[in-house]
Amino acid sequence: MTISVGDDLPGGTLMTIGAEGPQPVELESKVQGRKVVIFAVPGAFTPTCHSAHVPSFLRVKDELGAKGVDEVICVSVNDPWVMQAWGDATGAAAGGITMLADATGAFTKAIGMDFDAPPVGFSGRSKRYAMLVDDGVVKVLNIEEASGTCEISGGEAMLSAL
Repeated sequence: MTISVGDDLPGGTLMTIGAEGPQPVELESKVQGRKVVIFAVPGAFTPTCHSAHVPSFLRVKDELGAKGVDEVICVSVNDPWVMQAWGDATGAAAGGITMLADATGAFTKAIGMDFDAPPVGFSGRSKRYAMLVDDGVVKVLNIEEASGTCEISGGEAMLSAL
């Protein structure tokens, strides 16, 4: 079942690259007592994700912060090295966006956002969405209906929803 507005965000272990290599990040610790925007993409370095989705959140990150958002997190079903490289390539890491890997896709499946698209080589990937989570509760959820588009899940749409 797909997560909905008003639901508690389930816990999950995502991954990042730290000084010692791959390290787990407990999502619950990121959202508890905080206001966090989480946006997810089908794949790092893919066209819409790379040229539209991440840049949209870079454009509005400071404005989101001015509206009380403590952190902006990008999630993708990729490994943590890919997410680190993508964060560097897009400027997301330097721009203060936290890039987290859902390496096994477990979190994506737990919230009902997984999909397969064999013609383009996607298996167990994440649908494109953006959500506002306030103290662990989903307050805004914008899910793209059409693949390859970034309209209602983009940074500007999230900013408007606040």
